[in-house]
Amino acid sequence: MRKTNKKAALVTESIVKGLFEKKGEKVALIDLRNIENRICDYFVITHAPSTKQVDSLAWSVEDVVRKETGHKPFHIEGRENCIWILLDYGDILVHIFQQPYRDFYNLESLYADGHITILEDMAVKKGI
Repeated sequence: MRKTNKKAALVTESIVKGLFEKKGEKVALIDLRNIENRICDYFVITHAPSTKQVDSLAWSVEDVVRKETGHKPFHIEGRENCIWILLDYGDILVHIFQQPYRDFYNLESLYADGHITILEDMAVKKGI
C-alpha cells in the first residue's frame, strides 16, 4: 500500500474548502487506503442542483487548490455537459455531480469498503 503524505492532506483540505466556498452539498470523503487494488487514496464527492453550480464548484476547487498548494489536476472530465465533473489530482479524485446523477451512480455504496466521512462546512456550523 502507498503511504499518505502531508501534501495529500493539504490538497484534500483545499479541495474541501473550494467545495464549501461555492456551497457544495453533502460533501463526502471516502478513504480508500485500506482497499488493496484501489485506483486512488481518496474520493471527494459532492453535488449541486444545476449544471452552472456543478461547473462553479469545479472551478472553485481548481482555483483554491492551485492558490493554496500550487497543484493542478492531472486530468478533468465532464466539463462539456457539467452533469458529472471529475477532477483527477493523482491520489485524490473529486466527483462533482448534479444531484440526480449522484443518487443514480451512488459511489458511496459502490466504495462502501472505504471509510466514509460526511463533512460539514465549519463556517456554516459556527454561524459565520
